[in-house]
Amino acid sequence: MDKVRYGVIGIGNMGRGHAYEIFKGSTKNAVLGAVCDNRQSQLDWAKEQFGEDIPRFLDYKDLLKSGTCDAVIIATPHYLHPGMAMDAFAAGLHVLIEKPAGVYTKAVKEMNEAAKKSGLVFAIDYNQRTDPHYIKLREMVRNGEIGDLKRVVWIITDWYRTQSYYDSGSWRATWAGEGGGVLMNQAPHNLDLWQWIVGMPESVVGFCDFGKYHNIEVEDDVTIFARYNNGATGVFITTTGECPGTNRLEISGTKGKLVLEGGVIKYTKLSMDEREYCFQSDSGFKKCEWSTEEIHVEGGGGPQHNGIRENVVNAILNGAELIAPGCEGINGLSLCNAAILSSWQGNREVKLPICDAEYWTELEKRIKTSKSKENIAEKTADLAGTYGSN
Repeated sequence: MDKVRYGVIGIGNMGRGHAYEIFKGSTKNAVLGAVCDNRQSQLDWAKEQFGEDIPRFLDYKDLLKSGTCDAVIIATPHYLHPGMAMDAFAAGLHVLIEKPAGVYTKAVKEMNEAAKKSGLVFAIDYNQRTDPHYIKLREMVRNGEIGDLKRVVWIITDWYRTQSYYDSGSWRATWAGEGGGVLMNQAPHNLDLWQWIVGMPESVVGFCDFGKYHNIEVEDDVTIFARYNNGATGVFITTTGECPGTNRLEISGTKGKLVLEGGVIKYTKLSMDEREYCFQSDSGFKKCEWSTEEIHVEGGGGPQHNGIRENVVNAILNGAELIAPGCEGINGLSLCNAAILSSWQGNREVKLPICDAEYWTELEKRIKTSKSKENIAEKTADLAGTYGSN
């Protein structure tokens, strides 16, 4: 094999982008093998864009057994990701799933186990891991340049959405159709980067407001407090109801501080470790000396989605290490689930890893009472949702 044939399941928003970029040759050593969507209108669009030679399927299982693909990209509603991925593994196909990995960790664990047993390449489209700014932050934190972690604060409140956005699809912003709000749809990349850069906390307390700024069922304003096993703390703030919003990531350690805002990294380096200075200084008020510099990175925002697709191709053809292994999708989802569960249960502290069964029990209650449009609650029960709505 010298080229990987990608099949795209779900050619709505994200799926269309994947299919089009592969078809026009943007992804090295990859070709578009087939597309799938359970809406004929989407397949008609694919026929116009790609011609008769690219097979089109209404049922994804027909695509999986067609022999037209080596790997699939799953760009469907969130609840469908684990089941479709497991079916793909069973068919002997490599998998790249869109974020999030799923809606609840119980299903994602089953998917991860199936992936491991299959021995096939499994990745998740965490394209922000290709951004040189985040790569640099992770490198500096992991190399100990800011010392031991003290605090991480991410204010990511520029995910603004109007009521029109939420009204644009029957599945959006419902427990039955989408399974969550800003944490599930807009912020999965940020939750992933948070733990990718500084590691997973040991517990979280969530303050999620449901339908605070919009007429929706799910969370649209969130503050998460996190605690790490070394005593460090974290705060993650996000919303779709604030305009113009802020995107500022600050990571503080015993030897300095990193701030990413507006595409600029500022590095403040202390002259010595603050913990040592604290107990050696004979001054009650004088701060340790420091210097601040801007760190410039090359490559803009990185190769993004195409970088992930090419990485998967290289993993299949050459055994390359994955940038975003699919099994790591459970980490950000765990933070999401824990924050929501904490909010449902009176803002109690939730230890990680989360109790999968406990979260699913609480979510299932809300699915059953979901006031979803067009009876999405019933449709979700048999996973017959619209393929291309991601």
